Amino acid sequence: MASLKELKGRINSVKSTQKITKAKQMVAAAKLRKAQAAAEAARPYASRLAEVMGSLAAKVAGQNNGPLLMRGTGSDKRHLLVVVNTDKGLCGGLNSNIVKEARLRARALAAEGKDVTFYLVGKKGRAPIKRDFPGAIAKSFDTSLVRTPGFDEASAIAHELIAMFEAGAFDVAHLVAPKFRTALSQDPVTTQLIPVPAPVAKTEGGAVVEYEPSEEEILEDLLPRYVTTQLFGALLEREASEQGASMTAMDNATRNAGELINKLTIQYNRSRQAAITTELIEIIAGAEAL
Repeated sequence: MASLKELKGRINSVKSTQKITKAKQMVAAAKLRKAQAAAEAARPYASRLAEVMGSLAAKVAGQNNGPLLMRGTGSDKRHLLVVVNTDKGLCGGLNSNIVKEARLRARALAAEGKDVTFYLVGKKGRAPIKRDFPGAIAKSFDTSLVRTPGFDEASAIAHELIAMFEAGAFDVAHLVAPKFRTALSQDPVTTQLIPVPAPVAKTEGGAVVEYEPSEEEILEDLLPRYVTTQLFGALLEREASEQGASMTAMDNATRNAGELINKLTIQYNRSRQAAITTELIEIIAGAEAL
């Protein structure tokens, strides 16, 4: 049985840990509001951009001279998985769920005879993916040096991915990133990034839209912007998911620390009571002997 000194030391240690987890929970809760607002504000823009692209794509469908980013290479042999993880830990199972989704997607593609490589964004997913798929890491993008990754980082990633695509490094790219729903729920989602899938255009009252300049010229400029917007949205969703998962994990850790403190306190009081009882018995026995 642990001594009173050891029990008191453990109680103090757990209390110190509880203060840290409580502080991190409050910090994550404060950051979550801003990150959630940013992620939700970006969704309507991405949705509207997809509608405009759908309208344009419908007009150039079937043309062999369309933009490369939309028509693709004509093959689907080489696949690139763009996996977006966080740079920091202490956010529950968020990163492990993202890595699990990437693993499942990679193994499914490999089972179909496809060649799979990875483009990793964020630090936390690198080790397990390197361990499971040695030699399959094409490139990585470090976002740890930026306090809050934003459009500039998304633009840099998109520029590099498009350059790789145009150089023939891959045929199809998939984006594996978390989707923020609530502080308790952040689900990893896989979407095709390149070639850009032609969205279904929404028509209102059968209106005919004429574009100037031509649809092909607009798409040449719009497609890279669409890829950048998708990556920017993924970074915003990652930030909101990280703060939500961190807040939930730190809340659970604070509760567990409280329960452990209560158990240790009860054990300490019982041990102290037993020690006092033993001392009283010894004193009474000594007095009777006199």
